[in-house]
Amino acid sequence: MPGPAVARTIGLVSPDADRSRMRISDADRAATAERLRIALDEGRLDLSEYDDRVRSAYAATTYGELEPITADLPPVTVPAVAQPAAALEHRKWTNEWREWLGGAIIMIAIWGGTSLLSGSLHSFWPAIPLGIWAAVLVAGALGKKEKGA
Repeated sequence: MPGPAVARTIGLVSPDADRSRMRISDADRAATAERLRIALDEGRLDLSEYDDRVRSAYAATTYGELEPITADLPPVTVPAVAQPAAALEHRKWTNEWREWLGGAIIMIAIWGGTSLLSGSLHSFWPAIPLGIWAAVLVAGALGKKEKGA
């Protein structure tokens, strides 16, 4: 008769495990190398020390080998970069006109291709949808200016 089923967890690390003996990932090595690059840019490391530490970081296999490489460097906080509303509006406006231009290229290519295949120029029908589209974009931009004023 088989005994009671025993649950098994593979790779479970107890909370009191020694982190210094745990293996590191490529992402851990890359993060350490980035921290060293920042320290070099800040003038905290000279080029030869930076080179030695980066080599050590990529040769490390455990946290115990990796952590001392940056232990004497202060932590880095990267401030969030907030874009001004005007820059976001300008990017949106530029994207809208880029989409209009893409539509124009497609419609004009269709008009040119059909005219070429038929052997005569057809009426320039892309002017109608492109004109309406452009008018909508201009009216939207003017409406935004009036709201902001």
